[in-house]
Amino acid sequence: MKILTRFTATIVTSLALTSAGWAQDPIKIALLHGLSGSSFEAFSKQAQTGFELGLEYATGGTNEINGRPIEVIIKDTQFKPDVARAVLAEAYGDDEVLLAVGATSSGVTKGMLPIAEEYEKILIVEPAVADSLTGPDSNRYVFKTSRNSSMDMQAQAIALQPDENLFVATLAEDYAFGRDGIEAFKTALEGSGATVVTEEYVPQGTADFTAATERMFNALKDKEGRKVILVYVAGGGDAPGKIQALDPDRYGIEISMGGHILPVLPTYKRFPGMEGAVYYYYEAYDNPVNNWLVKTHMERFDSPPDFFTAGGMSAALAVVKTLQTATSYDTENLITAMEGMSWDTPKGVMTFRPEDHQALQSMVHFKIRVDEDVEWAIPDLVRIIEADEMNIPIGRNNN
Repeated sequence: MKILTRFTATIVTSLALTSAGWAQDPIKIALLHGLSGSSFEAFSKQAQTGFELGLEYATGGTNEINGRPIEVIIKDTQFKPDVARAVLAEAYGDDEVLLAVGATSSGVTKGMLPIAEEYEKILIVEPAVADSLTGPDSNRYVFKTSRNSSMDMQAQAIALQPDENLFVATLAEDYAFGRDGIEAFKTALEGSGATVVTEEYVPQGTADFTAATERMFNALKDKEGRKVILVYVAGGGDAPGKIQALDPDRYGIEISMGGHILPVLPTYKRFPGMEGAVYYYYEAYDNPVNNWLVKTHMERFDSPPDFFTAGGMSAALAVVKTLQTATSYDTENLITAMEGMSWDTPKGVMTFRPEDHQALQSMVHFKIRVDEDVEWAIPDLVRIIEADEMNIPIGRNNN
């Protein structure tokens, strides 16, 4: 008996097999992400919307590749590593998908990597972030369209303009995403003269940050120079707001953090003028793909696309280009087509680095502006941080 009931996502009505004249079998793609059991569910839903829009855009609305219809099979990981492994195995085995895309949580996704190797089929990681997903424990069947923690943190370090007068305390969640991120941030600061004075890690789901905040205050308060608490927390709990409520201003301490999804940005109104880095903001990029995405999303959902929407679209665009250019759909030929491949996305051009299959991409340096007529704080573009400005460590070497 299968672990979960599968269903096919109808991307647009043309995806249904309504024409008896279609002689070729559909191209089956599994989309795996958490649809129940976590506050991260919103990320999953954005990624799915973006993936569907990406297939539509890349195929000119036909949802066909080389004359074959696309069939997307949705699997719910429930944000549990054991469930994720089971449903990925089910997708590769029972469902006979060509490739899979997922998942949402870095910790959950890490458990899926060996399944791709066991079945010798492609897994495109989106939207999970941790560096370790293309690290030594990964394998040659894994490609990653999502940004990684090193990109988050190198861009964040660039936005802070570090020098010997900068002192930073970090706060992150105690799992792969948080620890990889802080390690990347420290690496990005090397040679700048800046100092990380303490690192605080809290369990996922933490709601009380008082003790961690007091320890960060004590580590920073007597330093001579610019004093910053860097918050790198993906989940709920409102860590920045609770730190702000404990009055860091009395010690001359400021808060810095990366951008977030639109539903969270209203909370950034408490931090006007704050600078940081973010993966995507819909007004930051001006290119044909992003312009289509913004226009279409506004028309269909009466709201702009969020950054996991852009990520899902980028993954779909990578899938379509791969299948349009590969000499065959044998896994080895897919790998050959993908290694070093560049493709257009809402963020501009991305490129799969051959060595570890991480997609190199730009980031956005922003400064928060508050407009009372806008529901959320606006991360105004300071500049685009291009991929070649960041020295992203190679996670593994496939050669």
